[in-house]
Amino acid sequence: MEDDRAQVDLGVAVDVEERVEEEAQKLPKRRSWGGGKQQKQLSKFRRTPRTLNQVPLEILNDPDINAAIALFPLNYSFEIHKTIHRIQTNESKKTLIMGDVIYGACCIDDYTARALGCDLLVYYAHSCLILVDITTIKTLYVFVDISIDIAHLLSTLEKNFPVGKSIAMVGIIQFNATLYGVRAPLEKAGYNALIPQIAPLSKGEILGCTFPRLDSIEGVDIILYLRDGRFHLESAMIHNPTIPAYRYDPYSRKLTRESYDRKEMHTPLRDAITSVKLAKKWGLILGSLGRQGNPHTMTMIEQKLKAQGILYVNLLLSEIFPGKLAMMDDVECWVQVACPRLSIDWGYGPHLKYFIRYANGTVVWQQVNYED
Repeated sequence: MEDDRAQVDLGVAVDVEERVEEEAQKLPKRRSWGGGKQQKQLSKFRRTPRTLNQVPLEILNDPDINAAIALFPLNYSFEIHKTIHRIQTNESKKTLIMGDVIYGACCIDDYTARALGCDLLVYYAHSCLILVDITTIKTLYVFVDISIDIAHLLSTLEKNFPVGKSIAMVGIIQFNATLYGVRAPLEKAGYNALIPQIAPLSKGEILGCTFPRLDSIEGVDIILYLRDGRFHLESAMIHNPTIPAYRYDPYSRKLTRESYDRKEMHTPLRDAITSVKLAKKWGLILGSLGRQGNPHTMTMIEQKLKAQGILYVNLLLSEIFPGKLAMMDDVECWVQVACPRLSIDWGYGPHLKYFIRYANGTVVWQQVNYED
């Protein structure tokens, strides 16, 4: 596996292998008594990093390729030219379209792509949650940037928020360029525009399970979420319950105030954790949809249950359905290592018994205290 990782190439902007070669040519840093003369001599041997995505003109100007691209919505960027150039550079001869369901950035399935004999994986509409130096084959992330009416967004914000407010702007990767596009005009208009980050995601990007805590940033007045739907925004409201959250839908062009009932989330979860302590047989679910599950976390859970003498059964599922779990009625508690939002969103009841995530399991085993 380590040999495979060493062969991994980049996906997004520059040639990682080229950069690694360049770094290898540099001598270890040492104190120089030559007044910089040695450094000037070394600079002659350093190559200028080349950009892997410098697309040839014959691809950019190909009439058939451009005619096909014209079929897409004009405000969507699928980076077709760059993708074709990467395929040709990689000397790939055959294209496969994986029909697996994709729920999030964690569902990237480089394992299956490699098992199918693929040389390159092109992953659309999510950013590099799984870094390109970790994937088992060469990976190209295509963010699918979506352009929107920035002028309307700016006028909407200026009409609804008083000047001087501190706005933390977030969204999905498709609207990341828009966040940066409105930042300077907002600051010029008198607002404090912030674009928070939680690694390894890009600045301003959030997931349904991942959002930075903004209490470490002084004076954040508003969370502004750019996208339709609530799933990702709910992550922001769960992590930052005291900061007002607003959603700007670029399709309906509406700004709405959003809220989340944290009491409704915590009460059944706390009750479930209390009841789970009496369970005699546990079921451990490892998500097998792409990179959703973490085998190391699964091993940790097994060790905890063994130490306490608790009987358990392992289950690998690419998709988790309550009806499927209900068929195993001898299991009194399920712990899933897949998507934390499943345990939060589905709730608890007779149809599912107790369905918790690993973080809740640490409370059951009394390693940590439950905190809202």
